[in-house]
Amino acid sequence: MNHLPEQAIRIKEQAHRLFMQYGLKSVSMDDIANSLGISKKTIYQFYQDKDELVKAVVQSIIHQNQSTCNADRSRASDAIHEIFLAMDMMLEMFHSMNPSLLFDMHKYYPAAYQIFLQHKNDYLYGIIKENIERGIQEDLYRADIHIEAIARFRVESIIIPFNPEYHSKVKASIAHIQNEIALHFLYGVVTPKGYKLIVKYKEQRSQ
Repeated sequence: MNHLPEQAIRIKEQAHRLFMQYGLKSVSMDDIANSLGISKKTIYQFYQDKDELVKAVVQSIIHQNQSTCNADRSRASDAIHEIFLAMDMMLEMFHSMNPSLLFDMHKYYPAAYQIFLQHKNDYLYGIIKENIERGIQEDLYRADIHIEAIARFRVESIIIPFNPEYHSKVKASIAHIQNEIALHFLYGVVTPKGYKLIVKYKEQRSQ
């Protein structure tokens, strides 16, 4: 991976903060420049336009999320513990995310959205499928699960809360909704042995 100049990293990190808070469409290059106390011309020395900057931010978010997820999978005691670690990561990631971010990306920044789709359809699908297979092997998930169908369903359920029609009607944060959906997934696939572990991890989480 190429090492970016320090100024380029500062620009990307500040853009990330602003995008997460306000969404992609409403943050201009002027906003980013002013918040850093630099000229817009300085930004264009590193990123030729906003599309490129959005793309760089999305790539960074995905890279960080995959690194965290891989580390969590390695230390998870079992398949259900792995889901709870993922839930903790999502709570941290989504607690300050503007709900319009994904909609903005889809509508206005197609190159960045294609990167996200590849992450969703390949990486996220792959780890969810492996989690289901692990859970079945550990007798924590039901053996009669249609693995591909449920893995694809779980992947798609992650983006449901970002639908403007959905989040305009549900009075809860994206983080809280994602937590509820993840628990719904778990309760739908576990065996009685797995159910006991859900209760255990929920109790540990609330302490």
